Amino acid sequence: MVHVTFQLAHVTVPVSLHSHACNVPTLTGPNFSEWSEHIQFTLGVLDLDMALLVEKPPDIIDESFEEQVFNFNSWERIYTNALEYLKAVEVHFKSADKSLAGTIMAELTTMKYDGSRGVQEHILNMSDKAAKLATLGMKVDESFLVQFILNSLPA
Repeated sequence: MVHVTFQLAHVTVPVSLHSHACNVPTLTGPNFSEWSEHIQFTLGVLDLDMALLVEKPPDIIDESFEEQVFNFNSWERIYTNALEYLKAVEVHFKSADKSLAGTIMAELTTMKYDGSRGVQEHILNMSDKAAKLATLGMKVDESFLVQFILNSLPA
C-alpha cells in the first residue's frame, strides 16, 4: 500500500492513496465536474498528470539526455491513455452539465418559500443550488443570490 504524507501547519498527516482513490465519485453524467477534479487530483498525487499539465516534450533524438528521454516516454504513456480518455469523457458529459445547469438555474430563479420547512433551510437550499451552479461553471454573484432569496420569501 502506498502512503502520501501532507504537511500542514507542522502537523504530518498520512493519507492512504487507496482511500483517496476509493472516494472518487462514480461518474454519472451530472457530476462530471466533480469527478474530473477528483481524477486530476489523484493523477497529480500519483505523479501521472504530466500529460495534463505539460506540453509535449521534443521528440527523442540521438543527442537527447537521459532525463529528456524519460520525460518524453512518461508524457507519451500518459497522453495516449489518460489525456485522450479524459477529453473523450469531457466531450460526452459536457452537454449533461449544461442541461443540469439550466435546470438548477430555473429552480433557483423560480423558488418560492412555501412554509413547509424553516426559512433557514430554504435559504440554505438556495445557497446549495448556487454552489452547484458554480461547480458547473456558472457562478451566481452573491448580490444576485441575495436578491433571489429575498424574492422567494413572502412579503
